[in-house]
Amino acid sequence: MNILVINGPNLNLLGIREPDIYGKKSYCDLVDYLKTLAEKYNIKLDVFQSNHEGAIIDKIQAAYFNKTDGIVINPGAYGHYSYAIRDALAAVKIKTVEVHLSDISRREIFRHKSVITDLCVATFSGEGFAGYEKAIKIILGDEK
Repeated sequence: MNILVINGPNLNLLGIREPDIYGKKSYCDLVDYLKTLAEKYNIKLDVFQSNHEGAIIDKIQAAYFNKTDGIVINPGAYGHYSYAIRDALAAVKIKTVEVHLSDISRREIFRHKSVITDLCVATFSGEGFAGYEKAIKIILGDEK
């Protein structure tokens, strides 16, 4: 099973950016956590982070041609307005789960809506790193 994990803008600043909202763990901590999950579930994870919308779109499109089984995406702020990322996800029709570290429904009003949610089989918001494991389990078919 091959799963692509996409982390959007500013996720590389975890531990630095608003630690009262996003926590004190770093992006390296997140990557290490994801590696542990890959071993636990005996899957191949391709972990990707970019602050650039086009790079994220390119990675989504490449996932189609690489026959990726699922995508876990934390789109960051792009989730609230990037119709280009939405269009890429709609085009490839790969099982996708959306993750947000913070609870976007309890944040600023502009964060309450994600333009990709309806394309995803599930969304986890406000569960920190644990949301990634739940997303992986959904793709594996282990959780509903």
